[in-house]
Amino acid sequence: MPSPKTILVLHLAGQYPLAGVVWQALHYLVGLRELGHDVYYVEDSGAPPYDPRVKSLVADSTYNVTCLRQALERFGFADRWVYWDTYYDTYHGLSRAQLQALYERADVILNLCGATNPRAEHRRNGCLVYIQTDPVFEQIRAAQGEPQILDCLSHHDVCFTYGENLGAVDCPIPLAGFAWRKTRPPVVLDLWEERADPTCRHFTTVATWHNKGKDVTFQGQTYYWSKHVNFLKFLDLPRRTSQPLELAVEAWDETVRAELAVLGWHLADVVERSATIEGYREYIYASRGEFTVAKDTYVHPRSGWFSDRSVCYLAAGKPVVTQETGFSKFIPTGRGLFAFTTMEDVLAAIDEINADYPRHAHAAREIAAEYFAADKVLRKLLQDAGVA
Repeated sequence: MPSPKTILVLHLAGQYPLAGVVWQALHYLVGLRELGHDVYYVEDSGAPPYDPRVKSLVADSTYNVTCLRQALERFGFADRWVYWDTYYDTYHGLSRAQLQALYERADVILNLCGATNPRAEHRRNGCLVYIQTDPVFEQIRAAQGEPQILDCLSHHDVCFTYGENLGAVDCPIPLAGFAWRKTRPPVVLDLWEERADPTCRHFTTVATWHNKGKDVTFQGQTYYWSKHVNFLKFLDLPRRTSQPLELAVEAWDETVRAELAVLGWHLADVVERSATIEGYREYIYASRGEFTVAKDTYVHPRSGWFSDRSVCYLAAGKPVVTQETGFSKFIPTGRGLFAFTTMEDVLAAIDEINADYPRHAHAAREIAAEYFAADKVLRKLLQDAGVA
């Protein structure tokens, strides 16, 4: 076994205390700890907290810190986290001095999601690793010479991306001189039971309907950083199948929600489903499987991206029907996991799953174990970063 490393995970689970975001951090934290490493959670980006209860950025971080503390304590990180509240310049969890001492002895700092712009203290001794969970936008802006992005990327020792197809001949996205290594979302299988319950009725998903702020144009082609562009292509799906379909989507426009309901979509409260990590997990357990689309940014250029939320469904033994992004070049489909492009693809996948649900449910768990298990994904990531 490699010698244990002191690893800091920079993330934004406090800034955005939504269950899907928190689970993303937990799979890295717990997964690295199970590999034998000395792991800490750090959030010192200085970004203002978002309160999902009021759907707005706020000055008071009390709710955010409470959610973060409870989640980390629940999984054994009670004395291994720090959140810097820049508005009041206060530290929660570990102190400022303790954080500075961690920076001095860290072997590896994982900048998960690029949550933090690198500063001098992040590069004192250890290897600073960028993990891009949201590919394409930064690659294009770097190629266009965006100074802030070029500066951020260049201050990392190693850059990883969930865009496994970036650099392939069928993916037009430029790499701008950066050696992007490939990784994928890890899942700690012990945190998810295999619950292949055929009595579960709805295919579900948890999503934001319309994301804004990161649409990007390259060589005359605009890539939209939003799922709604692709959801609109499949609005009639409930009328084409007897399979109940439910969306836990954050759609502020009541006109959109009304239209979805008329078309036969069941609608769930996304804030309620994402309020706690336990509630989020139970929502997945109660699902028959997942039907979802992906952001146009991932789909159109065949980025090879795969969702960490969909990985949770797979780990729970829930078959997944998701939009093709090029990921099927790397992960097998057709049993437990289906990649679609057309409406006919979706209908065929749902029929195939329902024809032998136990088989596909078990296959979903097998895919999670073979291709996304945290011990495999994170061990390879550290090896590829040269720090194993």
